[in-house]
Amino acid sequence: MTDNITDSAARPQIRLARGRSKRLRAGHPWVFSNEIDMTPAVKALPPGGLATVIDWGDERLGIATFNPHSLIAARLLTRRADDIVGPDFLAARLTAALALRQTLFDRPFYRLIHSEADGLPGLVVDRYGDVLAVQTNTAGMERLIPDLLTAFDRVLAPRAVVLINDSPVRKLEGLEPYSRVVAGELDGPVELEENGCRFVADLTGGQKTGWFFDQRDNRAFVARLAKGRTMLDLYTYAGGFAVQAAMAGATRTVAVDRSEPSLALAGRAAELNGVAVQTVRAEAFAEMERLAAAGERFGVVVADPPAFVKSKKDLGAGAKGYRKMARLAAALVEPGGFLLCASCSHHMPAEQFAEEIAHGIHLAGRSGRILRSAGAGADHPIHPWLPESAYLKVLALQLD
Repeated sequence: MTDNITDSAARPQIRLARGRSKRLRAGHPWVFSNEIDMTPAVKALPPGGLATVIDWGDERLGIATFNPHSLIAARLLTRRADDIVGPDFLAARLTAALALRQTLFDRPFYRLIHSEADGLPGLVVDRYGDVLAVQTNTAGMERLIPDLLTAFDRVLAPRAVVLINDSPVRKLEGLEPYSRVVAGELDGPVELEENGCRFVADLTGGQKTGWFFDQRDNRAFVARLAKGRTMLDLYTYAGGFAVQAAMAGATRTVAVDRSEPSLALAGRAAELNGVAVQTVRAEAFAEMERLAAAGERFGVVVADPPAFVKSKKDLGAGAKGYRKMARLAAALVEPGGFLLCASCSHHMPAEQFAEEIAHGIHLAGRSGRILRSAGAGADHPIHPWLPESAYLKVLALQLD
C-alpha cells in the first residue's frame, strides 16, 4: 500500500517507551512490541501499515512497517522520516541490490533481495534471469505488493513474477500461506546456471523459492574435492551438489531424495549437462544405513537436509538429528575422503551444530579435520545487527 502522505506529520506515529530507543538508534532495524507505548490507538492500527517511529521526546527516528500483533512490531524501512515509501523508494532499493549482485556475479541467477540486509525487511527475491520468485514474509511487505510489482517492472521488466508465500513465519504476522503467479506467465520449471552448470527450478511446486542459491560456493568447493572420486549427495533436491560433482569429474555420483519430483529435477539437470547421476528415491537415514550394511564407501559424502530445528522447542530433538546424520554419513566416507554437513535451521546455533557434527563423527569411530566452515554466499548478506540471520551452517571435513 503506497505511502501517499506527502506531509509526514499526517502519517500514523508509534512512540517508543521511555528509555527504549537506544537499540534502534545504535543501528538495529527492529522494534519489539514491549519497546512501544501501546496505546489503544496504536493497537488499532492496521497490520503492516506504515508509521513514523518517534522516541519518548518526539524525535522522529524513521519510517517502519508496523504490526501491533507481532512480537517484532516495527521493522525500519528508512531513518529519514520525510521519505515517501512507494514505487520510487522501492525501485531505488532494488536498483542498489541489483548493482551489488551484478558486481558479484556475471550471470543473472542469484538472491536479489535478502530482507533487512538489503533494506527491505520481510522481503526475499530470487532471480532466475527474467523470472522473479518472491516471498513477502511480513504484513508490511504484503501490503506493499502492488508497489513492489511496479518497482520490479521498472527496474527489471521481468517476464514473470511468482509469489511463493508458504513460509511458516507468515503465521507470526497473521498471514495465510499461498502461492501464485502475479505477473506474466510461467509454462513450467525455469532454467538457471550456477558455477557453469545448468539446472531446473520448479517455482510453483518445488521447495522454498525453487533453488537454494545460498549453497553456491559450497557446491563449488565440493566439486573440486569430487574429481576422481565417488560421490554421495543426500537430500539432493534438484541435484545441486551431485551434478556439479559429476561435471567436475566424479567417477560415480549417487543422488538421494525422498521426493520423486525433486529427483526428476536432478535427472533433468544431469541431462542438460551431459553427465550421469544415479538417482535413488529413499529416506536419507534409512538409505545411509542400507549403504553401510552393504559395505558401500564414497570419496565424498554430502548431507544437506531440510531444517531439523524449525522452532526453539525443536532444538533438542533437532540437535540429536544432526548428530545421527553425521554418524551415519561419516560411516560411508572412505579413509581420506570428505564429508560435508549442513544446517539451514535458523534456531540451530553454529557452535552447537559443530559440536553435534563432531560428536556424530566420533560415534562413527572416525577422526579428521575441518577444512571449511562456511555459511551462505555473498548474495545472502547479513545485517550487522542481525547476526542471527546467518542461518546456514556448513562444515566440510576430511576423515581419516
